Amino acid sequence: MEIIQIVGLGLIATVLILVVREQKPLFAFLLAAFTGLFIFLFLLGKIDSVIAVLTDLANRSGIPSIYLKTVLKIIGIAYIAEFGAQIVRDAGQESIASKIEFAGKILILVMAVPIISVIIETVINLLPTGGGAS
Repeated sequence: MEIIQIVGLGLIATVLILVVREQKPLFAFLLAAFTGLFIFLFLLGKIDSVIAVLTDLANRSGIPSIYLKTVLKIIGIAYIAEFGAQIVRDAGQESIASKIEFAGKILILVMAVPIISVIIETVINLLPTGGGAS
């Protein structure tokens, strides 16, 4: 029941932020950032079991591990970019948050290019060769 702990922590942090925000807005932001970081790190341990299952599935299916690692890196980039953008958005910097999200999307695209090229090459090899009129 980790979700109850997370929601409880979030509610307590929210009340503290609302109380502190009037007097010390910087402390309110830091409290929000640390709360988000704590929740992120709390959930990071849960991801290990997901990675283990995905690695096992990839090994049994014969998929090269480099593709699984690349996909996991892409997922990590997406989560980290979203987390960073949310913290910056909490500080009221919507413009910088948008830039972080944009940078995350570009990095995901760069990481995905090798996988996309392998998929396209596989599809091209599956297609029958043209010129049947010879």
